[in-house]
Amino acid sequence: MSTLSTTGLHPSRPALSPRHSIGVVIPSYKVRNHILDVIAAMGPEVTRIYVVDDCCPDGSGDFVAEHCNDGRVEVLRHRQNQGVGGAVMTGYQAAIRDGIDIAIKIDGDGQMDPSLIPAFVDPIIRGQADYTKGNRFYDLTYISSMPLLRLLGNGGLSFITKVSSGYWDLFDPTNGYTAIHTGVAKHLPMDKISRRYFFETDMLFRLNTLRAAVIDIPMHAKYGDEISGLKVGKVAWEFFAKNIRNTLKRIFYNYYLRGMSPASLELPAGLLMLAFGLGYGSYQWIASVTSGVTASSGTVMLAAMPTLVGIQLLLAFLSMDMASTPKRSIHPRLASFALDRPKPDSGA
Repeated sequence: MSTLSTTGLHPSRPALSPRHSIGVVIPSYKVRNHILDVIAAMGPEVTRIYVVDDCCPDGSGDFVAEHCNDGRVEVLRHRQNQGVGGAVMTGYQAAIRDGIDIAIKIDGDGQMDPSLIPAFVDPIIRGQADYTKGNRFYDLTYISSMPLLRLLGNGGLSFITKVSSGYWDLFDPTNGYTAIHTGVAKHLPMDKISRRYFFETDMLFRLNTLRAAVIDIPMHAKYGDEISGLKVGKVAWEFFAKNIRNTLKRIFYNYYLRGMSPASLELPAGLLMLAFGLGYGSYQWIASVTSGVTASSGTVMLAAMPTLVGIQLLLAFLSMDMASTPKRSIHPRLASFALDRPKPDSGA
């Protein structure tokens, strides 16, 4: 984490609530036109507001410090741009430092409605989740009005994220409206989480290695004159490659490093049998076409049976992987850990 400086906007910040204190992290980069409205919309349930100036060329941190009189606000400044992931990690660290219970991440461009904060926080307070995230795809009316290309893109990205993260029941993986219990955030490898547009997806992978419970919160995005910096064509390959990497890591961690189950045998056996069946079948088919001699029924069965059994084993692995999606929140158990104990190995 690069060096940062902090500026409190009020000499006497309000005391932390003794129960369920809430901090809001707002990454600030080229959002000068909207950020004051976002801050003004924060309800009384919010204890702290951390505006993280990610080396903004518009000086948004100074702008907030000069024009915002909300005593809950603290400006954190990066000397070098770290991307949205780096800004959020800085905000999480500040929330942990201040003893905040739940940290909410909201963008500073006005697309995320602060009035939804109670909906994001409630499942964490009730012990139903460790991390909540927005999902803009619950409303069928909203989905039907979305351009087909964008809908297909989100569907494909959501599927590959399900595979890489292990959270098969989640959708809209790049949604940045999130909430996390800081007891879980303390155990994240913050120096290893992706810093830029892959941040939200990488967070899900890291949370799965902790076996944290994650749920979707239905929401609508508010679109105005803000301009997205995400260029799909430039990040598509990066997203694909990093999701494949995380998939392999997750499978290794969950099924071979930390524990063994029938799925640990089904996956390699299924892959080997499917590869043999397809390889042998292809070889025999080419030989039959070349020689003009029809393959015997035994040859066909020798190719077909391993293929079918391999597919069955892979489906069994997939079913077990879906069933193992974390459902029980871990932050009540983590609360009993001593703060000076070493973090668990959450992956490289």
